[in-house]
Amino acid sequence: MKILSGFPKNDGYRMPGEFENHIGCFMIWPERRDSWQYGGIAAQNAFAKVAAAIAKSEKVTMLVSHSQYDNARRLLPENIRVVEMSTDDAWARDVAPTFVVNDNGNIRGIDWGFNAWGGLIDGLYFPWDKDNKVARKVCDLLDKDVYNARNFIMEGGAIHSDGEGTIMVTEACLLSKGRNPQLSKTEIEENLKLYLGADKVIWLKNGIYNDETNEHIDNICAFTSPANVVLAWTDDENDPQYAFSKSCYDILSNSTDAKNRHITIHKIPQPSPIYMTDEECNGLDYFDDEPTRSNNYRLAGSYVNFYISNGAVIMPGFNDKNDIIAKNILQNLFPTREVIQIYARDILIGGGNIHCITQQYPSGIKNI
Repeated sequence: MKILSGFPKNDGYRMPGEFENHIGCFMIWPERRDSWQYGGIAAQNAFAKVAAAIAKSEKVTMLVSHSQYDNARRLLPENIRVVEMSTDDAWARDVAPTFVVNDNGNIRGIDWGFNAWGGLIDGLYFPWDKDNKVARKVCDLLDKDVYNARNFIMEGGAIHSDGEGTIMVTEACLLSKGRNPQLSKTEIEENLKLYLGADKVIWLKNGIYNDETNEHIDNICAFTSPANVVLAWTDDENDPQYAFSKSCYDILSNSTDAKNRHITIHKIPQPSPIYMTDEECNGLDYFDDEPTRSNNYRLAGSYVNFYISNGAVIMPGFNDKNDIIAKNILQNLFPTREVIQIYARDILIGGGNIHCITQQYPSGIKNI
């Protein structure tokens, strides 16, 4: 493995769309007791269901701590590879490498700087040094060269690519004071283009209300194919989410992608507001003498936080009236894939959802 300087775009590399072909997927086993209630038992079972669904059509590698290896191996299907690796938590989307490919099918990784979504300003835990080494370790495991981008704070959940030169992000996240305050919006955009092989960045203003990642793009809007996106939506004008989603809709309606195509927006309803219960809060350890959640804390639930595997779309469900509506919308958008809905409240309690706990390893082959 070589640690590379320079930029992927200058070397002919791009970030593929998630709907392009994968070799596999990386996940991280949950156990952090101030993130996952009651020692993570419910979360581990939910992660195992997600991993099994993905493993139907691509190889899944689960990264686990030394102490959890036997437990993970017991709970996971035998076709899932279990690899010991130290981490601070279980958010593979944000700490595993973002992979880029070239026209010859070669694959490289990007090792972003990670500071737990805001460092000492508004980060969610400290320290984060184990997480900050995961991307490079994964590239070492795969024997893939990796770009050293540790001087640029970025997470995989903060970026979506159409694979054809267009990147989507939110201002709330990328312009937050805890990430790259020394850089202007223009400089951040230029970095995104150089690292992701892109020609255009679409900036939405906000994400999902109360998303503690500073509103990652992957919770509110995602490409389903070039020039097509799904957008989390509510018709309730009294819900603070309404203004966030309406702003995104207006921006996207007046945007074109890198190939000058207008973007088709497919609205997908939000689940009803989801709040922490006393029982759930009581199951979480304190961090730095403070609770990490409080009763009636609104969680950032969204159906957009799904993972596209080679053969399926694995999406969250919440036992909500909109579960089936959201599933049908995605099934219409992905007619060649099986849409698998997994009850995901036990993942949401940790602060994210199915897309947040997965990171695709692309094959470099555009179509499956």
